[in-house]
Amino acid sequence: MARHGGRGWYGRLVAAALGVTAVAAATSVWTAQAGQPGGGPAGAGVSAKPAAPKAAAVSPVIAHSSDAGSHAVNITIDDGPDPTWTPQVLQVLRENGVKATFCMVGPQAKAHPELVRQIVAAGHRLCDHTVSHDTGMDRKSTAYQSQQILDAERQITKASGGVRPMYYRAPGGAFTPYSRRLAASHGMRPLGWNVDSKDFERPGTDAIVSTVKRELSNGPTILFHDAGGDRSQTVAALRIVLPWLKQQGYAFGYPVR
Repeated sequence: MARHGGRGWYGRLVAAALGVTAVAAATSVWTAQAGQPGGGPAGAGVSAKPAAPKAAAVSPVIAHSSDAGSHAVNITIDDGPDPTWTPQVLQVLRENGVKATFCMVGPQAKAHPELVRQIVAAGHRLCDHTVSHDTGMDRKSTAYQSQQILDAERQITKASGGVRPMYYRAPGGAFTPYSRRLAASHGMRPLGWNVDSKDFERPGTDAIVSTVKRELSNGPTILFHDAGGDRSQTVAALRIVLPWLKQQGYAFGYPVR
């Protein structure tokens, strides 16, 4: 246990008060930068946490297009956050001035809230990728689907400091009419993809880059991963793909809402 030495009880009280103030200020920054409903500044009192208003419903149609126009791409990153790979992905995105959408598994967000808040603070968007990443959830009951989606939404929102996920991506694309409607009613647009980089299979950096270039004509939303194993090939591929996309004149956007 850390010792306070001669600071005494008054010094400890002042330090604690300053610490609370710092946390409140940081939370205000995170929520303000996210610019989402319910993401206003934190209250002056630490215990004053009014319930955020329910997010406005969005379309239940699976989104694929970009809000940045017809010659744009959406970078989406799945399965994290991961303490090894997410910071490296964030660094590559920062170096290239690119914003992305991070589709998070609930328990991963819960385990690494500092990474979730870094993602939000950098201007990226959040996406609900369920609790268990069950690619067969489209064959499960509606109660199970609800638990997977809503529990993850709560875990991500809490980890972020109050910023809700704006999208819902079913693991393996296992959407159902029910899950799409449920997510949309909570303000999360169902999110698909057009280009699967196949990085999850670790085929090699060159293979990942080639797949993206070959499949880009399918549409703008590109799928990468920052968790689920060694993602060094993904990081290396992003270092090549992002500058190449810029050279081709592509803008970078978010999936439509």
